[in-house]
Amino acid sequence: MAQDTGGAKDAGPWIDPLKYVSAKADLPPATIETAKKIGPLSYTVLIDEKHVVSKLYNMVNVPTGVWINEQGRIVRPNEVAFVDDRFKNFTGMDSEPYLNALKDWVEKGDKSAYVMSENHLREKLTAQDPNIARAAAEFGLGEQLYKSGHPTEAIAHFKEAQRLNPKSWNYKRQAYALTSEKDYGTTFRDEVQKIGGSKVYYPPPELPGEKKPD
Repeated sequence: MAQDTGGAKDAGPWIDPLKYVSAKADLPPATIETAKKIGPLSYTVLIDEKHVVSKLYNMVNVPTGVWINEQGRIVRPNEVAFVDDRFKNFTGMDSEPYLNALKDWVEKGDKSAYVMSENHLREKLTAQDPNIARAAAEFGLGEQLYKSGHPTEAIAHFKEAQRLNPKSWNYKRQAYALTSEKDYGTTFRDEVQKIGGSKVYYPPPELPGEKKPD
């Protein structure tokens, strides 16, 4: 699933780079090369224009994965979920451990070592901060103003959403894309540097037996 207020127009190039390569010249070369290796899409990608899923699950960055079993129960909560190594130089993370964990869960189900215990899962799924809900409301109002032709008025609400939920990189990324970084007096790159760089920006998934990168 992709999320973008602009819908297929903005999310499409990242979902199917080869289809949009002529229309979006600034796609990273690594993204194009990976797409060539994978070939034509063989599955459907949903585009969440209202960010409903990220709001319900409090997803704060992309790519994010949540493991939900066949009974509808979360067995691993939100975590970074890379499926290839095109951003490895930026993140310092190898995608293979996560993919191996996912395959192990598919094969073994609840007996997989990567399924979290009830107690550990309870620690991860703590009660939501009321500010997170308020941030979602502010962001939604900003989206509505933007879509109804009032982008300038939307900026104040995007800023408030970021203030209320500063951990949400999704809010920053989308707001900067819809208006302009200069409207916020910063850049996405500067915001990443403020927290200590890309290795902090993408905290590695917590996998049994895996060492965290230095």
